[in-house]
Amino acid sequence: MDHSADPAPPTPAATPQGVLLPLALAQFICSYAASNMNVAINNIATDLGTTVSGVQTTIAVFTLTMAALMIPGSKLTDILGRTYLFRRGLLIYGVGALVAAAAPGLGVLILGYSLLEGIGTALLIPPVYILATVFFPDLTSRARAFGAISAAGGVGAAAGPLVGGIITTAISWRAAFVVQALVVGIVIIQSRKIVDPGVQGEKPAFDIVGTILSAAGLFFVVVGILQASTYGWFRASQDFVIGNTVVIPEGGISPVWVFVLIGVVLLALFFWHIRSMERAGKEPLLHTRMFKNRTSNLGLITQNIQWLVLLGLSFVVSVYLQTVRGYSAIETGLILTPATIGVLLSSMAAGRLARRRPQAILIRRGFIVTVIGILLLLLLVRETSNVFTFVPGLFLVGVGVGVMLTSSVNVVQSAFPEEDQGEISGLSRSVSNLGSSLGVAIAGTVIVSSLAVGNMGYAFALVVLVVFAGVGLVAALMLPATPVPRAPEP
Repeated sequence: MDHSADPAPPTPAATPQGVLLPLALAQFICSYAASNMNVAINNIATDLGTTVSGVQTTIAVFTLTMAALMIPGSKLTDILGRTYLFRRGLLIYGVGALVAAAAPGLGVLILGYSLLEGIGTALLIPPVYILATVFFPDLTSRARAFGAISAAGGVGAAAGPLVGGIITTAISWRAAFVVQALVVGIVIIQSRKIVDPGVQGEKPAFDIVGTILSAAGLFFVVVGILQASTYGWFRASQDFVIGNTVVIPEGGISPVWVFVLIGVVLLALFFWHIRSMERAGKEPLLHTRMFKNRTSNLGLITQNIQWLVLLGLSFVVSVYLQTVRGYSAIETGLILTPATIGVLLSSMAAGRLARRRPQAILIRRGFIVTVIGILLLLLLVRETSNVFTFVPGLFLVGVGVGVMLTSSVNVVQSAFPEEDQGEISGLSRSVSNLGSSLGVAIAGTVIVSSLAVGNMGYAFALVVLVVFAGVGLVAALMLPATPVPRAPEP
């Protein structure tokens, strides 16, 4: 049964302009949620009796939940209806925010924030981009809509530390979750303006096996990387125990690689499964043609690395400022403000830039500026340096990432015809959120490692981010600096 709104003639409230506000606000709050906790790491750890690694895991699992369920969420839009799924996702997100606000310990925080907010986001974000495609049918207006929504996401992620720091210092880190719930309530009310007849015709079947394989595969990869902070990257620094059984003794191979190997095997089984379903004439969770467009694949790589760098850098700098420099939540948020300003300014200019330069050129220049920004943070910042040494590097990273966000989305979405927009939107959002999760897991694990102390953990983490940004630049250099070719019709 299609639960979306019944067909109705458009009303003034259902104009594209009226639809864009709730869609952009929904993307803003979901991206904000991924970074606002960074400035409250010490407060949360102290209040709940946990560690920086515990909070790191909570943040990484939140973005991982989004990444693992974004593709299934996209498929559900064709089954349950776009507006129905959008509102139900918002509701689950709001409940999760309230559960997190009342959390007595780390377990309940993970339930409310990492799982419920993550699930809610995975359900509500795919309809955001699909509804934007529906209400903005021509490429020019759609590019502007994607630009506004992507900019809202970038600004949300960049502004998270500042807003979260203000709320945490003025009231409590718990109040930050209450604010999220209030904003979600506003979006739910605003979403009533969206008049969408829903997907017409036969509804596809839901691929449960594909969902389990893809989600489990991503789970093992990211959780495996998170083990590095406890057991080390190469050799286990302590016994890896399950129950009362020592599975890997101290000095053996790090469990990181066992988890990652299991994840890779599960993802390989997922690709085998969807290919088998296609050959049998059945509807898979994701069609293999989504991976056969070279331009789109390169665009997905740039998307993944943009969010990896943005969220990874936000976590690393926040941990460094609080644990090494001893700054409070609001001070940390204020120091990170140049990145927010950079993202905001470049996002506002993204539309004009896109009309003057090919998308690939903007992505390349964005990565170059981002790399320069990270190198400045590496060269200028010391344990006793003035806080203003953070400003040029953070600002340039914000500018660089802000320039790229909209361009990468346009490259990926424009590479496929109308009928594939739902699937590629889900894949695009999944890849972006996987980047966020990997950024926190990889760079965060480096900075909290027992092998690095003081400024060295910060420096090592930034070097890792520079390497990833370099990979993103290589992918951007391989993108065609011409209008994006659409994938061939299936």
